[in-house]
Amino acid sequence: MTDYMKRYLHVVGGLLGALGVVFVVIKLVTYADQIKFSEFGVSTLLALLSLAVVYGLASIILAFAWRDLLKHLNLRVDTRWAIWTHGTSQLAKYVPGNIFHLAGRQAIGVAAGLPAWPLAKSAIWELGTLSVTGSLFVLLVLPFFVAEITSLLALFIFFVFFLACVCVIYRWFSPLVARAMSIYAVFHVLSGTVFFVVLCIILPSNLEISALFAGICGAYVVAWLAGLVTPGAPAGAGVREFVLFAILHTVVSEADLLAAIVLGRSVTVVGDVVYYFIALGMRKKEFNANADGLSSVKYDDL
Repeated sequence: MTDYMKRYLHVVGGLLGALGVVFVVIKLVTYADQIKFSEFGVSTLLALLSLAVVYGLASIILAFAWRDLLKHLNLRVDTRWAIWTHGTSQLAKYVPGNIFHLAGRQAIGVAAGLPAWPLAKSAIWELGTLSVTGSLFVLLVLPFFVAEITSLLALFIFFVFFLACVCVIYRWFSPLVARAMSIYAVFHVLSGTVFFVVLCIILPSNLEISALFAGICGAYVVAWLAGLVTPGAPAGAGVREFVLFAILHTVVSEADLLAAIVLGRSVTVVGDVVYYFIALGMRKKEFNANADGLSSVKYDDL
């Protein structure tokens, strides 16, 4: 690959990330108009900011899973490079079309010297593994629709199916894919927990909500999955909110649920920005001695 082509791909990847920043700002302005943050106390705002930081830190493990999927495809990359590439391209998911974060990652990887087709396959593996993992969380929302199934029973069924899937994937594909699936499950639980805490902030006096933790967490992941598989929805905007409302409107009042949904989306958007800046810091710390910042990437010949 010529130096000109490498520079061009670097520019493309960078521009897509920057475009994502623009759309994130637009989203935050929209959410600020929908929720009057000035009405919240300092402690509440600090709690929401803390949740955003937690979400941003949790997002780092997504890069670990992507690295494992790359390794499954015989592409070996440095962990810090994986975090930098994944994190700096991730904001482009807010650009309408819902594919530009993948395009940005592809451009950065090809510029680093990774073969284009296996790199593109890693995105397919990522979407597939994320979808399979997220679909298992449907089991956690069964108590909202089937009275005979308790939250504890749903949780037990979920763990049985999850362990069965991990074992099958470990045997039929590779331990790396099984580990990536486990990482995605951990991220789903963490993101669902963040939404649950946001809901608790909206409903501080509702003690009964704590008994629905597993179901609410599952509902959030199911809504996330619906947004993921919906073509053209930037970061699942609109779709996730609709699915969340459809599942939880019977256990939470409409006004409180809508407030929690918008507030939760604000927290995750800020969290993605936190992840973006963490990723930028990874590049500076790891690659400041390299001319192009990408020489530490390694891959096996296919």
